[in-house]
Amino acid sequence: MENLAQIILLLAVAVSVVVIFQRLRVPTSLGYLLVGVILGPYTAGPTVYVPEFAALAEFGVVFLLFTIGLNFSLPQLHALRHQVLGLGTGQVALTTLAVGVIAWLAGLSAAAAFVIGAVFAQSSTTIIGSQLTEQGEENSHHGRFGLAMSVFQDVTAVPFLVVIPVLGVAIGAGALAGALGWALVKAVFAFALVFFAGRWLLRPLFHFIAERQSAEIFTLAVLLVALLAAWTTSNLGLSLAFGAFLAGMMLGETEFRHQVELSIRPFRDVLLGLFFIGIGMRFDPGALPPIWHWALLGALLILVSKTLIVALLMRKSGIDALVAWRTGLLLAVGGEFGLALIAIALDSRVIGVELGQIAMTSVLLSMIAGAILIRFNHAIARWLAGERRREERGVPVELPGAAEAQVVIGGYGRVGHTIAVLLRTSGVPFVVFDTDAKRVAQGRSDGHPVLYGDISDPELLTTIRVERASLVVITIDHAAKALRAVSHLRKACPQVPVIARARDLEASAQLIEAGATHAYPEAIEASLRLGATALQILHVPTEDIDQLVQGVRAWDYTPVLEEKQKS
Repeated sequence: MENLAQIILLLAVAVSVVVIFQRLRVPTSLGYLLVGVILGPYTAGPTVYVPEFAALAEFGVVFLLFTIGLNFSLPQLHALRHQVLGLGTGQVALTTLAVGVIAWLAGLSAAAAFVIGAVFAQSSTTIIGSQLTEQGEENSHHGRFGLAMSVFQDVTAVPFLVVIPVLGVAIGAGALAGALGWALVKAVFAFALVFFAGRWLLRPLFHFIAERQSAEIFTLAVLLVALLAAWTTSNLGLSLAFGAFLAGMMLGETEFRHQVELSIRPFRDVLLGLFFIGIGMRFDPGALPPIWHWALLGALLILVSKTLIVALLMRKSGIDALVAWRTGLLLAVGGEFGLALIAIALDSRVIGVELGQIAMTSVLLSMIAGAILIRFNHAIARWLAGERRREERGVPVELPGAAEAQVVIGGYGRVGHTIAVLLRTSGVPFVVFDTDAKRVAQGRSDGHPVLYGDISDPELLTTIRVERASLVVITIDHAAKALRAVSHLRKACPQVPVIARARDLEASAQLIEAGATHAYPEAIEASLRLGATALQILHVPTEDIDQLVQGVRAWDYTPVLEEKQKS
């Protein structure tokens, strides 16, 4: 309880600053950085110091990498292997080499120059991911390229974590190669462990959890899997975030991906905020006067070098100029792994305190400026590419999962199954969500894209970008849940037509009032079909029967309702 007052102060300042930044449409990550500066030890006013703060904040990156892993499953990475892996390797290697040579020519030792190059090569997956999500660009071509390459940078940070401490000790090249080889062996072992565990354990586990129909147990299971994977790689001497990313990749191949992301999001957002606050607390404004010019030059070097290198590499690969420049601007931002590398280099005495402060300030300045570049990446890239029109030219590569479903179906019961069969036969792309794990499994065995999720959950609707759909069909046999789904859909995307299944006339009227374009009562529809068949047997002309049935539907079943009220 002794830290309660400091926690309350931290939350109060965070809420105030973030609300202001959101009103000004400024990236909230910069707001959290400002909170850290305000409450840090280097500025006047109150200082927040909670010993457990740093350890807790680190899990923000863990959950972020877990979420990113959900969106980059093995099939997707396999499809991107020629673009992302090749481009990612080239970007990290060329940036480290180019910046390292410049630093060495400026008078730094070879070891220190290598550290600066490695630090400047990193980009913030945290800022890129959160900013793209905030702007709705996470599924765009440049967004997916940028996120995939930044995740690859995070993976390449693992060898740097091994190399840099070794540079502080005078050892031979053989020992260095041995340390690198051992790190690679551990990384491969961790991947194999999580891969086989994911294939054999995760899907059955989440099927079992989903059958319990408990959101609380589902969330606990997601936390368990993410933290267990992070703990495994940490014990192997690798980063916590690396294990979480691997676990996310495995779950990204399952039908539970969207629901897992919804469950982890509240923890991720809060802990990411704490992470950025922790970074802000490291910033020392008093150290700026003697080094500000070097820090500014360093920040410019980060932004310019990575933008140019990424854009040139992508253009060499035949990717559209506008996409190449937008991706380069995304990756220009400095990274939190770069700050971690600086801390390790300082502890290992590879670099001095003054150089460490310059490097840290450069990275922080580039994170601030980089967030602004991401915010306006389209306009800046159009200027750099020499384009004056709004649309992007060409499509560089078709990413798996990037194509949006034309129809979203809520519920995979007998009605949902029938509609899915009709759509599949007609060649119309669709996706189905259901909260019954057995129905989800049955749908996937039928060969239909059925995923686990609650169609009445507004967070799910936001995650799947339902506003891009051409039609939403609600077939769930739960009146209250169907009403909630229609209400949320009408608020989130009033332009998307919604047709719904209703049990009776009263439920149909409620759904239409809530915003459904059409709501068909099962009982009345069955009666209409029986009546139409009876009229056919009695040799009533087919045209007259169709006109009569369509007339009843067009009047929202008013004739049937009036007859029912008379009786």
